[in-house]
Amino acid sequence: MPAPTSPTRLPGDWPAVLYVVRHGESSGNVARDAAEAEGLERIDIAERDMDVPLSETGLDQAAALGRWWGAQPADEQPSVVWTSPYVRARQTAERMLEAAGLDVPIVVDERLREREFGALDGLTRKGIVAQFPDESERRTRLGKFYHRPPGGESWADVLLRLRAALDSLRHDAAGERVALVGHQVVVLLVRYVLEGMTEKDVLEVDRQAEVANCSLTTYRYDSSVGVHGGLRLDTYNEVGHLQEQSEEVTAEPDVPGAPR
Repeated sequence: MPAPTSPTRLPGDWPAVLYVVRHGESSGNVARDAAEAEGLERIDIAERDMDVPLSETGLDQAAALGRWWGAQPADEQPSVVWTSPYVRARQTAERMLEAAGLDVPIVVDERLREREFGALDGLTRKGIVAQFPDESERRTRLGKFYHRPPGGESWADVLLRLRAALDSLRHDAAGERVALVGHQVVVLLVRYVLEGMTEKDVLEVDRQAEVANCSLTTYRYDSSVGVHGGLRLDTYNEVGHLQEQSEEVTAEPDVPGAPR
């Protein structure tokens, strides 16, 4: 299998390319949809959120992404993968690299994990309103960017750890072609950080479309960005690699089922 090429160090210590991937469809996504459709208060899933695996569709999506990458020129393929430690993200990274025929390092970083929902973990929208009516009203008033569930995280909380992770990636993977495998909120908040968005900006991006499973969001190094160069958005939420292979495109919100 091909090995990673040596990186060329760039001014400002940036990766040459950053590919941001949402994990494939998980069994939790499927269970969440079923619970919502049946009007249940709780999602029927036994695992902890961090242990939820990919569904069969999710495995197929990850393999399709890998096959697509395997057909790309060597200088467009990832030279390193950074991933959330959650099972669904790690399975996506592993299946993707296997299908691509790539032998590159995988860095597992807990700062890329899913947002923690605390007391609302595993509840549907109906369950949150029924069991935590005051919290549901508080979330409506504050908005999801700043609302922190009891024992959980707001989007702003996730940003604190994500900024640190991106800073580490910037210096540890300078010149590399990095595939970052994470979760829906991670994809959105990477955009928030790298593009200097406001709360209003990122919520509008979120409102326009769900981040698709195994979608690609691509940033490329551009010397004209900022004072010393930086990453510029090339594509967002791209799913052509799935459609070309007739794989199902899914975009369910991540488990647990907090209201959007």
